Amino acid sequence: MNGQSETRPGPSLFRWALWGVAAFGVAAVVYIIVQASTNPDANRGLRAFAKGEMAALQTPAEPRPAPVTTIYDPEGQPLRLSAFRGEVVVLNLWATWCPPCVAEMPTLAALAAHYEGQPVRVLAVSIDRPDDVDRARAFIGQHAPLEFYSDPNMKLAFDLVPPAPGMPTTVIYGADGVERARLSGGADWGGDDAKALVDHVLAAE
Repeated sequence: MNGQSETRPGPSLFRWALWGVAAFGVAAVVYIIVQASTNPDANRGLRAFAKGEMAALQTPAEPRPAPVTTIYDPEGQPLRLSAFRGEVVVLNLWATWCPPCVAEMPTLAALAAHYEGQPVRVLAVSIDRPDDVDRARAFIGQHAPLEFYSDPNMKLAFDLVPPAPGMPTTVIYGADGVERARLSGGADWGGDDAKALVDHVLAAE
């Protein structure tokens, strides 16, 4: 012994050390929460809805803004998908020459009716040729509350990223105009599986 008393940490030092460990733990938890909130898949969990009628649902690995393609409204006026910002958009590309498109249209009408009064837009866009527009318009007229939108140049299908592989193709956009999910092929859009998916996107906005 050299005659000097051994210095030991006092109780207050231990308390500060414990507080430091606790603060570090809280910071780590906050970091994980923030990371999850900035990751669309972690935040929305849309892959969980790929079942039943939505089994073919796909979710993008990175954000995909809606194309700036010009389509035409029920009055024949040009507009872009950005006109529907602030609404969840269920964009359906269809044609009268496509049997699965024709078969699923009543279910899209049912989906539109279910969300009337809410910020959800079921947007059925016909890619029929100009010669067939009148027939396509008459067909949609049988499926209220859907309205007739058209893309007679069939450009929107190719401007999607990746392009639509065929008809029908349905893309779900959040209120920010960013793609959340898509489904290629026919489905029952009036059923519980589709409503659960749209409800989830709507609640996340």
